[in-house]
Amino acid sequence: MFPENTTHRPVQQAVTIHQPTPITPYPAAPVVPVQPGTLPAVTSIVLPDGRVITGYAIDPGQPEPVVAKPLVSRTAVNIALGGIGFGAVCGGLVLLTTFIAALAALVQQLIILAAVIFGGWIAVQVLTAGREQGSTTVNIRKAVIKRNHFHG
Repeated sequence: MFPENTTHRPVQQAVTIHQPTPITPYPAAPVVPVQPGTLPAVTSIVLPDGRVITGYAIDPGQPEPVVAKPLVSRTAVNIALGGIGFGAVCGGLVLLTTFIAALAALVQQLIILAAVIFGGWIAVQVLTAGREQGSTTVNIRKAVIKRNHFHG
């Protein structure tokens, strides 16, 4: 797409190529014989190139004894117990809500019964009040109102 820039020539540089040289591994270090069961306080090792390395002997680490694992992990047991407890609580909550609903229905029935009894008592009082005392009879006739005047 773009024309090549022909005014500048590339600068030539000297290039150095490095070839990797392989590293020859050292042969295994000679093992110094030691009396079985005892280790000297200071151990020396002679390397193949003649160098001597001296250092303190380190006791090999003893692996921890293998503890027998239980057949079921403790976490799984805890989860199972939590599920059983949750199921028991849910059943109790269902019973509790049923009890509350039954109690509310009982209270509602008692309120209705009290209203019916109290209303009946009031009705009896009103209807029998006129018979016990002297009653007044009111005759209602057709009233005529003419020009804002009552003619009874």
